[in-house]
Amino acid sequence: LFPQAGDLFWSPADWAWTGGLMDALLPSLYHGTPVLGYRGRFDPEKSFWLMQKYRVRNSFLFPTALKMMMKTVPQPKKRYELSLRSIMSAGESVGEAVFEWSREALGVTVNEMFGQTEVNYIVGNSQSLWPAKPGSIGRPYPRHRVACIDETGDEVPVGQVGEVAAWDEDDPVFFLEYWKNPEATKKKYTGKWCRTGDLAKRDEDGDFWYQGRTDDMFKSAGYRIGPSEIENCLVKHPAVANAAVVGSPDPERTHIVKAFIVLAPGYQASPALEAELQQHVRGKLAPYEYPKEIEFTDSLPMTTTGKVQRRVLRLREEERKKQQR
Repeated sequence: LFPQAGDLFWSPADWAWTGGLMDALLPSLYHGTPVLGYRGRFDPEKSFWLMQKYRVRNSFLFPTALKMMMKTVPQPKKRYELSLRSIMSAGESVGEAVFEWSREALGVTVNEMFGQTEVNYIVGNSQSLWPAKPGSIGRPYPRHRVACIDETGDEVPVGQVGEVAAWDEDDPVFFLEYWKNPEATKKKYTGKWCRTGDLAKRDEDGDFWYQGRTDDMFKSAGYRIGPSEIENCLVKHPAVANAAVVGSPDPERTHIVKAFIVLAPGYQASPALEAELQQHVRGKLAPYEYPKEIEFTDSLPMTTTGKVQRRVLRLREEERKKQQR
């Protein structure tokens, strides 16, 4: 739970980003924990090498980084001697496949976190205090009031999807305002609720389950669909290194589910693999959630904080469909 003798922290997170600065670098320095610095671009095998060479014990790794490590070196204990004691992850949902791999292959239960620059991390897991559930982003951290709310600011019932919001009263982590943009600051709030723009549902134990950004949701044949569950399902297939799902415009269904797939090493794109991936999702999720279109790509557009830029893919799809008319 607290820093221990021999701890050494490393993260590929940029120290200029709030996560890298406020949740990696500064806390480590405050507690007197050494921090390993590395200037190179993230590389899965280099990451394992660094952690072995310098006996890294604690790390903050984006879900995308963990996915790449899982697909590149599925059995790290056979190649590396690691000293990992704790891993935290944030930026996107980790998902069940990566969660289970980390626990089995790395011997560490990932403590997933959720937050944003305006309020820092307000929800997360702490395996030493309560059991982390595979696929859950955790519970509100102590002293933070967090809920899933509807458009009017009312809390939605347990099990129902709503927008994650934090109560801005007697809580020291909140931002003051958007610089010289009072209108944007005002839109961020519904009463005392500070909206995050992220959707989740809460279970009876108080754990939150991430569903995606509000602008990533789309409708297909009347069904409201979020990308996270489909992406996590696709990543469970050994051929998939990473995946992004968007709604592609369709005249009959409003949108159809389209998946952009980055293949794992050793796999080649083919119609047979496309059909196999579609069947893989069909066998695990609702019939309307399987991707009717799949596009194989070398990489996905990412932010500097490791989040998939689905908006870029969505706009690309809209432009492609316009040209087909």
